[in-house]
Amino acid sequence: MQKTKEQLYDLIRDLKTKNEFEKEIEIKSKEFDDLIDENIIALLIIDELGRNTQTISKISSLNPGTESTIIGIITHINQIRNFNKKNGTRGKVINLEIKDETGSCGLVLWDKDVELVKDKKIKIGTNVKIINGYIKDGYNGLEINIGRWGLIETEPSETINLKKEEQTKKNDKTKGKIIGIEPTRAFFKDNGEFGFVTKIILEENGKSKQITIWDEKVKDIQKFKNGDIIEIKNIDIRNKGGKEEIHVNSKGVILRI
Repeated sequence: MQKTKEQLYDLIRDLKTKNEFEKEIEIKSKEFDDLIDENIIALLIIDELGRNTQTISKISSLNPGTESTIIGIITHINQIRNFNKKNGTRGKVINLEIKDETGSCGLVLWDKDVELVKDKKIKIGTNVKIINGYIKDGYNGLEINIGRWGLIETEPSETINLKKEEQTKKNDKTKGKIIGIEPTRAFFKDNGEFGFVTKIILEENGKSKQITIWDEKVKDIQKFKNGDIIEIKNIDIRNKGGKEEIHVNSKGVILRI
């Protein structure tokens, strides 16, 4: 259950007076154009002071339908997309990838948080901390969304150290003979746009593996048929329930070999 700002103040009463705390909440609230709940702003202040007692979750342990606090490094950034909201206003969304020592997953930023990417405060290699991120099964695998009760910090006091080569996937390509192609499915994305997905089965050295193909890459795979031998570069490996899943999104390249 989300703590109130009064409960959170107990964690820093030795560092700030109640008036100082309330004044800082007021200042930060104006910075966020009064769009964020005061209790969430209070949590941000507590976290910046190193007094946030929430447990940090590892990506490999995330489960859909829960809220978690995660620290990781941004390893991939897609293009910003604009869309029409149901209330008639325009919205912005961007999909990123975040990685820690245990795995990687998607990170979805909406509207105001998208500005962090536009302003270069978030780029590939940036350490971020997601507080109260909502975990869901997205169209590209497991993803973290920052909803009403969530926050994102850039370059937090706690960081993880991944070697530069670990910040990109070691096995960023796969190959094999196509032995199955599922029919393409269309779906509505969270931003109201249409998306497309299909799955193929590749066989290599007597073993089969399932590959999930997304959006514009679905059109690319239609050029191939069962029996063709292909190589896919820039694959997206996701960890779900302790098992690896292979996805191909906009950065993927599908070649006949």
